Amino acid sequence: MAGGGTEVSSVYDDLILHISPDKFFLESLTSTQNVLVIDRISGDIGLQANNGQIPPIANRKPIAGILGIISLISGPYLIVVTRKARLGQIGGSEVWRMVETEIISYARAEHHLTASQLEANRRYTGMLQQVLSTPYFYFSYSLDLTQSRQRLDTLKSPEFSSKSLLDRCDTRFVWNYYILSPLATNPQLHRYTLPVIHGFVSINSVTMAGNRLTWSLVSRRSTQRVGTRLFVRGGDEKGNVANYVETEQLVEYGGVVTSFVQTRGSIPLFWHQRPDLRYKPPPTLEPGMSHKECFSKHFEEQVKLYGQQVIVNLVDQKGAEGRLESRLRAEAAQAKDPNVFYEPFDFHAECSKMRWDRLSILLDRLANYQEQFSYFLLSREGAVLARQGGVFRTNCIDCLDRTNVVQSMLARNNLQSVMVRLGVLQDHMKVADQEQFEKLFKNVWADHADMISIQYTGTGALKTDFTRTGKRTKLGLLEDGRRSLIRYYKNNFADGFRTDSLDLFVGNHIVSPTEGVTHESPVSPLKTDQRYLALPIALALSLAMITLSFVLPAELSTEILLSIIFWTVMIFVTGRAMLKDGPKYVDQPTLVHQPPTNAAQFKQP
Repeated sequence: MAGGGTEVSSVYDDLILHISPDKFFLESLTSTQNVLVIDRISGDIGLQANNGQIPPIANRKPIAGILGIISLISGPYLIVVTRKARLGQIGGSEVWRMVETEIISYARAEHHLTASQLEANRRYTGMLQQVLSTPYFYFSYSLDLTQSRQRLDTLKSPEFSSKSLLDRCDTRFVWNYYILSPLATNPQLHRYTLPVIHGFVSINSVTMAGNRLTWSLVSRRSTQRVGTRLFVRGGDEKGNVANYVETEQLVEYGGVVTSFVQTRGSIPLFWHQRPDLRYKPPPTLEPGMSHKECFSKHFEEQVKLYGQQVIVNLVDQKGAEGRLESRLRAEAAQAKDPNVFYEPFDFHAECSKMRWDRLSILLDRLANYQEQFSYFLLSREGAVLARQGGVFRTNCIDCLDRTNVVQSMLARNNLQSVMVRLGVLQDHMKVADQEQFEKLFKNVWADHADMISIQYTGTGALKTDFTRTGKRTKLGLLEDGRRSLIRYYKNNFADGFRTDSLDLFVGNHIVSPTEGVTHESPVSPLKTDQRYLALPIALALSLAMITLSFVLPAELSTEILLSIIFWTVMIFVTGRAMLKDGPKYVDQPTLVHQPPTNAAQFKQP
């Protein structure tokens, strides 16, 4: 891929980290004349001539790159990549997946911290580990993975080519941009800074109709409005939306490169759906907010970045989702933007009773847009033969399951056009009929669905049986039920911590070194109101007793029947009481997306 970078802009790929009591020394195996020195006491960072200043007693550790530096209560921490896995090549540049990382404290001991500070610092480091262990982060030492192929060509210039990889990146998709800031201020250190993206990358060397080619899928998650499924929804005052992902499909064949970009993102209005113990809290528009401003700011940026927009809205058109759909439809009509088109499709209603063949209705409606938008096409001589003039911006409520199904079908339509144009397939041949490739295509898109879903919800995607096999199955429905239960648990009892972790990692929350001294740390454990412990205990006791009432007796007597009725009533009463105060039992974020202080905002519609 042209524009991947020259030797000047590439990042050092083989580093040795030397750890001494007072300094970190980072030495490149490919450029040994200089050494990066980080003072563990003063925090100073600089490049020095390699004159043998690394002490022999220093602990030597090979690393794959520097992710960055972040300051917590006990002081700064150096975060490095210790293991990587090769995925393949895009445009001649190696692409890697991050496998293992290490978080190394500048401080050699934590005796200066109080007990409460130690606990808070432990929670902060746990948050970093939570983010770093969420699959998967990807990087390249010479290719800018944050930019689509068309955007790289648009930005191409001698000045751009001379920039470091960090300076060239689209910061929306650089997940360690904040923690790289201590190194980014000095351009001399940029060859030590390794930008990473979060999302999904699959690189596949395939044969289609006897022709060898490389088919790749690259998805980039945005850092502009991070958070987990129910805690972070909709848009903000700047027009940034939750779960925003840019997905690029690449084909490389005989020196020719094609690229097709799609986007997904939460409905660009002010709305929330905070967990409250109910299985599915209704999505609710926030009153008194300028939805018009959120909508217009979002699409002003999207049109500027991608050209024309087709909003493919897959939410239900009745009930709570229907209210969101009506408002989005109204905002789109009121905006009267000639570059923004609105295409609603009630996925659940249209495809009910497993009639997923009806998705062809939507694809037929989108066909003219797809033909008009085209895709990016670069000849082997480097000439641009076609450009993509617009994108499909698909959403459902989560921008996961329904969205992925439709995106995969649009991607297959693009491949059909590309393969015929490149001469890989003849006019009468279909991509879907290429059995080996079609199986790979479905599995990659299903893996993609699972990965994006894990990153937002903590579980794999739903409806992937259709993506993998092309049909909906009863076994797939059972698997969806299992994953839905896991989602319910995580959304209510684990996602507050995960949301805080994301906000800490991308710099939305800055840790104060005086937390626990001048003021209480926001991550300090809150004292639980004893009133709210009584109901869960009563519910657990009731469940245990009704289970015993069914299991232990040899025969069903009147006393046993009365006992079952009593404990059933107890389960109903305690469950209802807990639901009334549902948000009090939820694992709430404490850093940025704290629960609303106004009790009225907790009121359940």
